[in-house]
Amino acid sequence: MRKLFQLKALSLLALAFLVSTTAFGQASPRENVSGTVAGSMITVNYGSPSVKGRKIWGGLVPYDKVWRTGANEATIFTTSQAIKIGEKTLPAGKYSLYTIPGEKEWKVIFNSQTGQWGIKEDGSTTDDASKDVLVTSVTPMKSKMSNERMVFKLTKSSVILLWDNLAVPIKVSK
Repeated sequence: MRKLFQLKALSLLALAFLVSTTAFGQASPRENVSGTVAGSMITVNYGSPSVKGRKIWGGLVPYDKVWRTGANEATIFTTSQAIKIGEKTLPAGKYSLYTIPGEKEWKVIFNSQTGQWGIKEDGSTTDDASKDVLVTSVTPMKSKMSNERMVFKLTKSSVILLWDNLAVPIKVSK
């Protein structure tokens, strides 16, 4: 009888652990989107958080502060060829993608140091600001639909961040 009780207790504990690991592990799953944008193969790998009834812009994601542009590990942006973001050239390579959201304008930062986690206490993206390879400004706009989960979409000429009620297009050219 005691062994049966212990077996049931152990089984229940294992089930509880499995359920909690699955539930918490999927809170902001890693997502990956790839495609050709302006003639270059572009891949964006990011943590995809959910709104979950929270105020996102100016709340969970504060205005005028560096954001890792997703959840958990910094978003990774890879381009197979040199591309132009605005008027500036981004060489082929792999970058951490950071943003500084604003109500009317966002700064987009491509940083050559990958494998970073979040933001430093002083608000910087890295220990060495010279690793910010390209910084440009973009204009956010209201999204046609509300997006519960943050996603990146690729078009022929843009990389677009969509989350909550906002779309943030990053124009790309050759």
